[in-house]
Amino acid sequence: MKSLKKKIFYGDIAFYVLGDVYEPAEDTFLLADNLAVVNGDVVLDMGTGCGILAVLAAKRAGKVVAVDLNPHAVRCANLNAEVHGVADRVDVRLGDLFKPVKKNEKFDVVVFNAPYLPSAAAEERAWIGRAWAGGPTGRKLIDRFIMEAPRYLKANGKILLVQSSLANVDNTLEKFRGVGLEAQVVAEEKVAFETIAVIQAKPYI
Repeated sequence: MKSLKKKIFYGDIAFYVLGDVYEPAEDTFLLADNLAVVNGDVVLDMGTGCGILAVLAAKRAGKVVAVDLNPHAVRCANLNAEVHGVADRVDVRLGDLFKPVKKNEKFDVVVFNAPYLPSAAAEERAWIGRAWAGGPTGRKLIDRFIMEAPRYLKANGKILLVQSSLANVDNTLEKFRGVGLEAQVVAEEKVAFETIAVIQAKPYI
């Protein structure tokens, strides 16, 4: 496997990570721990990376759409879906945020491990840099995602977004509420100089 970077594990489940693809870390694993998918769900994994969340979701979901801007990530996600025997339920698409998603597609669960670190423009020049570079405030992709995500959510669906305290979690909660969704932090983990938070947003009942 010429461009194989390494193999990583979530519990006892192994995933391949190819070169120029984000290696799952604490943020990924925290989101995986809180990946509330039930049998038959239709799931959107935004920014799929190596496909770890798409594969885990597909073990229960009826269908998973996995999106990434990075062509190396698309190849890697397809590889991991095949290795784990869920390729028939994982549809990996190349593109920027919701552009590869059809306007009439609706999801029970939308997950996004967003690029959330405050960054300089130069960090976005490499594929791997785009996986974490969130612009000057860390919110470049987060804010775009929040504005677009509700239209792809089923009436009883939910969004799970992971981000850093460096990108202002309270601002994210406010913006979700501003687009008509109830939002709260459902999990947190202190990591070095930041706190990683999983935010759940869903329509008000």
